[in-house]
Amino acid sequence: MPKTRPYFLNLIRIRLPIGGLVSILHRLSGALLAVAVPALLYIFMLSLRSAADFERVLGLVGGLSGVLVAIALVWAFGHHFLAGLRHLGFDLGWGETKAPARFTAWVTLAAVLLLTALVGLRLAA
Repeated sequence: MPKTRPYFLNLIRIRLPIGGLVSILHRLSGALLAVAVPALLYIFMLSLRSAADFERVLGLVGGLSGVLVAIALVWAFGHHFLAGLRHLGFDLGWGETKAPARFTAWVTLAAVLLLTALVGLRLAA
């Protein structure tokens, strides 16, 4: 009897384990940081060029869009850092079995959300 293989995978309906989600978010946060670093360096350079450019940069980053970008970058940095520590632990042989791996994935997500929420509340105040 021939094997029947799916010919269409609906990626929206596939349920990843929590470790897979943390791993994908780790890659996404790394890509976001890689794109953000040159942009942040350019904005920093503009702010140091002249007083008029400094005022222009303040106008860009001082509003709601600046706060949202800052919160996104805090999430990206926090997630990439904590998930990187989690993966480093795996490389050292710590928490590789199913239960600890699942636990560290949940801890990573919770810690990053808490960190992002605290920074977001601080920025909004």
